[in-house]
Amino acid sequence: MASSFPTYPLQQTADLAPVLDAIGDARVVLLGEASHGTHEYYTWRAALSKRLIQEKGFQFIAVEGDWPDCFAVNAAIKQEEVSYSSAAQLLQTFDRWPTWMWGNWEIAALVDWLHRHNLSKPAEQRVGFYGLDVYSLWESLQAVLQYVEKQGDGAVTAARRAFSCFEPYSTDPQEYARAVAFVSEDCQDEVTAVLKALRTQTLQRPATNLPERELAFGAEQNALVAVNAERYYKAMLRGGGASWNVRDEHMMETLTRLLDLHGPDSKAIIWAHNTHIGDARFTDMRREDMVNIGQLAREQLGRDKVFSVGFGSYQGSVIAGKSWGAPLETMAVPAATRGSWEHQLHSQLSGDNALLLSSELRQIDSLSKAQGHRAIGVVYRPQFEQFGNYVPSVIPERYDAFLFFDKTQALHPLDIHPTEKGPPDLYPWGE
Repeated sequence: MASSFPTYPLQQTADLAPVLDAIGDARVVLLGEASHGTHEYYTWRAALSKRLIQEKGFQFIAVEGDWPDCFAVNAAIKQEEVSYSSAAQLLQTFDRWPTWMWGNWEIAALVDWLHRHNLSKPAEQRVGFYGLDVYSLWESLQAVLQYVEKQGDGAVTAARRAFSCFEPYSTDPQEYARAVAFVSEDCQDEVTAVLKALRTQTLQRPATNLPERELAFGAEQNALVAVNAERYYKAMLRGGGASWNVRDEHMMETLTRLLDLHGPDSKAIIWAHNTHIGDARFTDMRREDMVNIGQLAREQLGRDKVFSVGFGSYQGSVIAGKSWGAPLETMAVPAATRGSWEHQLHSQLSGDNALLLSSELRQIDSLSKAQGHRAIGVVYRPQFEQFGNYVPSVIPERYDAFLFFDKTQALHPLDIHPTEKGPPDLYPWGE
């Protein structure tokens, strides 16, 4: 059955040419995913990222992951020599649930590629890998304390005071949030003091090159994570959309800081779920006054400087847990519900994969109205999918392009595919 949508074939890396042309001179490219556990989303984001780096000079990838863990990967891929036994071993640093999001063979292959790419570049031009998320309160505090104690500077006192303030709650920030929910005393002033001390230090002793600036930037970013994580966990306890906004505003603040770090002509690639990168104003999130990095980037940088790519599939398999913290499982993803965006594409594309550009989709009247668009999180129960896994979306406005895969397979977590067995065949379609 012929497609009623203008589409482009999507079988090999060369087929990404139309979206690269559409990206043009955009400064920020946001690459989504409809789940956190689908193989094709990771491999095709990697394929597109490589072309953006090689052909358009993009300087870093920033992902929906914790800053300390990602910064360890960033440091490793910028070294002259391989400072880790294997990329798979390096990714063991991602030990907080859901470990599979970044501890997988697909990311291991990307890490190896980034290191090889960086070997041919001077230190100032090496591509980075950073985390945008806000969850790592305790880990970020530990990283700040280690940094300032090694530096022996004036921020030591503030860092130790903040560390002591959180120490009674062990490594559980949610326990902290519950403890301070009904009292006037919390640790907000302590983490803010650390951030101020590090910023003062940076002004007094500015670094002279990017690698040195990056180390100082990393410490300051950990302090910023601690500040915003303290806010996030308290907001999460109160419920509503406030905690979501704290999180995505932190992502945008981090992106802005990274762009500033890399200079006025810097270009960034973002990897995050569709619910983060697709403009929230064109979903039902708007009714709840929720924002996301896709919306904020367009507002703050200009729509012509931001290009967002949504991802989705009709059916297949996925890695997820049945509840928060539950063991990861390979789960079947049922056929998309009738009338959804994915169901329409499946029906009209006769089971083929496709690339679609929003500039062309906007000419179709039926797509100017919101329709269900599947979103699977780290927690997933396929039997209940139709009751809560479809986000009403105006697709051509939410994204600038869309990559559709008719049938997908589950991600390859390191936990399921141990390192001693070697990597699976990740690119049967040819990288």
